[in-house]
Amino acid sequence: MFQIIKKFTSKIWKSIFRKRDNLKIGFYGPPNAGKTSLANKICKDWTGEDIGQVSAIPHETRNVQIKEQVKIEHNGKELTFKIIDTPGIATKIDYENFLKFGMKRGSAKKRAKQATQGIIEAIQWLDDMDAVIVVLDATQNPYSQVNITIIGNLVARKIPVLIAANKTDLKHADIKKVESAFPEYSVVGISAKEGHNMEEFYESLFTLAKKI
Repeated sequence: MFQIIKKFTSKIWKSIFRKRDNLKIGFYGPPNAGKTSLANKICKDWTGEDIGQVSAIPHETRNVQIKEQVKIEHNGKELTFKIIDTPGIATKIDYENFLKFGMKRGSAKKRAKQATQGIIEAIQWLDDMDAVIVVLDATQNPYSQVNITIIGNLVARKIPVLIAANKTDLKHADIKKVESAFPEYSVVGISAKEGHNMEEFYESLFTLAKKI
């Protein structure tokens, strides 16, 4: 009997540690909030490689991008996980919005179609996430329909969440407003572009992993 219990307990512990070493962490948020910029910063810091391209044009990321085995170390602790960078979530995509950036009509329509498909793919991936980092633009209104939709989907699935209030290097960034909008979640202010406050972000990431 003792051997059976010992064997069963060993399997449980191996399962736990295996999960800890293969966490799937998704990056979600509205378009141009800085999801890929943050994912790139993390990957560059710990793997020396980017995960994707960034652009001022919305919906630059239109497919889920994955970086396997990203291992980070912080204050003597280690965490290995898979980064899943997802397309920006939007409640409506109009190809005419892309024309403002100098895109031709045909290219704009193609981009809008790809972006719509990317959103569907991103939502489907939610069911496979161990935790999610919601990246928000700290200069924008956090009470938007898109943000509420994203958070609502995460609440329904009981997925642990960390909110990264990005673009704190910009004049109108307001972290307090993001914190007030989502008081039930941890919020860390960062600038993915400038690399500001990444130490606190990594500490928050380890705290998020403990909730899984």
